[in-house]
Amino acid sequence: MLRLTGTGMLGIAILLVVTLSGVLWGCPAYNVYSKEQSGRAALAEAQSSRQIAVLEARARLESAKMLADAEVVRAEGAARANRILQDSLGGPDGYLRYLQIQAIDAKDASIIYVPTESGLPLLESSRLAPRAGNGN
Repeated sequence: MLRLTGTGMLGIAILLVVTLSGVLWGCPAYNVYSKEQSGRAALAEAQSSRQIAVLEARARLESAKMLADAEVVRAEGAARANRILQDSLGGPDGYLRYLQIQAIDAKDASIIYVPTESGLPLLESSRLAPRAGNGN
């Protein structure tokens, strides 16, 4: 067993006092350092979030511009195709007649009313109504 003398006890007491005073002096300084580091981390996170938001906004803007350009190119192509078709059919009236025929072909109907020269359709209501003379 190890025996401590008076000077050994005094040395241990001084060592404990110095250690305790160092801890008590260092705690406030550590708290300040810790707060400073957490503040820097929050600032870095805010800057990173802002940069991400800016990049996303730029990407949306570029996407919208490209979609608009694509729509303009599509519209110009459709207008050019319509102009070529219209010119090959003898002008706007021929083109409208062509569109009318295409619409009639697309319909799945048993009766189609076609306008006459005056713009009024020929009605066939008498064809569908029962006749009084055939025994019904």
